Amino acid sequence: MPQIPEKIHELTVGQLSARSGAAVSALHFYESKGLISSRRTTGNQRRYHRDALRRVAFVRAAQRVGIPLATIREALAELPEERTPTREDWARLSQAWRSELDERIKQLSRLRDHLTDCIGCGCLSLENCVLSNPDDVFGERQAGSRLMVERVTAPPKPQRSQGAQESQRAAEECC
Repeated sequence: MPQIPEKIHELTVGQLSARSGAAVSALHFYESKGLISSRRTTGNQRRYHRDALRRVAFVRAAQRVGIPLATIREALAELPEERTPTREDWARLSQAWRSELDERIKQLSRLRDHLTDCIGCGCLSLENCVLSNPDDVFGERQAGSRLMVERVTAPPKPQRSQGAQESQRAAEECC
């Protein structure tokens, strides 16, 4: 990895790419989405402040855990300009995402626990699927794939237990 002397306060796109591990095209994309910023030289070349290295690392880490780019942009907007964010800055931002990540982990755990049942039904008969048909609510009316069409115009669903509602939400979000 190329070392950049401390006296250099701005990086070219190539230097930022080499140091961050992000492709040049990804850096251009991040810039277009307002996640990082650059200035243009008189020759119209991009120059990034050194704090862009930490911002890119933050964006990539947040993306790996599934945080949407819009949410990442909002978080980065709270960071100070022209100063490398401190550990405390990053801790404050990541703490705000903890509950969202915890909920996502619970949904994925439910999906994992019921995935065998879901695959086993083959999605041709939603009669027994614990993700699409928790507590066999639809089984009381009819069985089979016709439920997919009927669901668009069906009357409101009967009340289900809290667990069944969570399973339904997980199924709608994942499939």
